[in-house]
Amino acid sequence: MATGKITKRAVDAMRAGPRNDFLWDNETKGFGVKITPAGKRVYILQYRLGGAGTPTQRYTIGPHGPWTPDAAEKEAKRLLAIVNQGGNPSDDKRQRQREATDLTFNAVADRFEALEIPKRWPKSGGFVKDALRLHLRPKLGKRALPSITGPEIIALLDDLEGGPALRRNVYAVIHRLLRWSKGRGELAANPLEDIEAPKPVASRNRVLADRELRLVWIASEELGPVFCALVRLLLITGQRRDEVAAVDWRELDRERAEWLLPASRAKNGREHLIPLSPQAVALFDALADGERWPKKGYVLTTDAGKSRVSGFSKAKRKLDEQIADLIEDDEAPVEPWRFHDLRRSAATGLQRLRIPSDWIEAAQNRRKSGMAGVYQRYEFADEKREALETWGAHVAGLIDPKDNVVPLASVSASKAARLG
Repeated sequence: MATGKITKRAVDAMRAGPRNDFLWDNETKGFGVKITPAGKRVYILQYRLGGAGTPTQRYTIGPHGPWTPDAAEKEAKRLLAIVNQGGNPSDDKRQRQREATDLTFNAVADRFEALEIPKRWPKSGGFVKDALRLHLRPKLGKRALPSITGPEIIALLDDLEGGPALRRNVYAVIHRLLRWSKGRGELAANPLEDIEAPKPVASRNRVLADRELRLVWIASEELGPVFCALVRLLLITGQRRDEVAAVDWRELDRERAEWLLPASRAKNGREHLIPLSPQAVALFDALADGERWPKKGYVLTTDAGKSRVSGFSKAKRKLDEQIADLIEDDEAPVEPWRFHDLRRSAATGLQRLRIPSDWIEAAQNRRKSGMAGVYQRYEFADEKREALETWGAHVAGLIDPKDNVVPLASVSASKAARLG
């Protein structure tokens, strides 16, 4: 059993024999290199977990070539430090192998999506999956979860291309994932535990004026058929972005001009019947390319109905650019707005058109609170249709005054009759 300083020259000079042979380093105790009868050279560490009476254990550092003598010796010293602290390098190796497979961010996120999201976010899981897919997996996916630090996550959030609401929402997703992983024994500590969450976003009150709504409608033409339809359906129906983006053909009935949003997709967990105005029906007709409405599949899709549309931020940026191009030099610019502001604008616009608040709340599936929500179960089906047809006609009139397919005078007369 030879001893000496393990260098590249010394390792290359070793010759294979009928059995394994060893060269042990004369400076770093337990560090050696083994040569097999086949001529393979492997760096190793030999150590004891205890006194002289305990059995010797051997740890394989790695083969010569990928490992240099200097790198292997440095690793041997790291492992000896673990031994001196009462640890076992074999346990450390198993942990590192686990971190490289089962404990990567992607692997933990996969389990989180399968096990936790259906329980914690049964209706809004789409946003959580989007936050993981769009903002967290691209940056952290291949990293071992225990190696990710709190400041690193905060830096990632600061770099997000979006407002404070996006940063706070993505923070909530990764914070919950880390807590969940810690509870399963995969993490010793949550790196965000002592880091303050982004501040809550102030309630928004942005309402687009009629001029701005007209610009949004016209500019959406440049987004392509799918995103154009998304923007216009958000404007016409006044429904939530994710509910519109994931609409399925099975939810639609052209003959009755209705969209039945199932409880499983509604934010408040309540099935919602949405009457479709002539403008909304025309948009769905265009997406069906003039054919009979399909029986299944996502309506707003880029892969033949297999998955719902995504990439809202990119589409919004392009829409803003198109709006800016439409504005004349002497016109006021359009102040910043979000897709959700179209929902608020529809509700506010209906108020200006003298539609009763109860009808607007019903049309947008806003559940009443308290005792009223328990005992007032009337669904306002006819009133919802009148409200949404009134709004559709108003928007149509903004684009082309001749295209006001539901005269406001007749709506007003109908409303007056209802109010008796």
